[in-house]
Amino acid sequence: MEKSEILVTTTEHVPGHDYEIIGEVFGLTTQSKNVVRNIGAGFKNIVGGEIKAYTELLTEARDIAIDRLRQNALDMGADGVVMMRFDSDSISADMETVAAYGTAVKFK
Repeated sequence: MEKSEILVTTTEHVPGHDYEIIGEVFGLTTQSKNVVRNIGAGFKNIVGGEIKAYTELLTEARDIAIDRLRQNALDMGADGVVMMRFDSDSISADMETVAAYGTAVKFK
């Protein structure tokens, strides 16, 4: 099975599939903001509106976290991840961390 074939869903049940629970699975990443983005964000903060550089940073971090979640599920012998959730936090003024987590399952 390829990593891209690991089914990831936010639901508890997958219609038409029974499964056994393997265990918790996580995908983590921490991204740093660069100085140029910080300067642009500072100006945007003054005038208001979306800070696209930060949106892109968090979107990339989310994608990396899901990719790592899938790889960790594959390493556990799972076919899928149910009840997937995200959590994010600022570690400092310059760093954001994103965690994707859920329950690794093996379809019967």
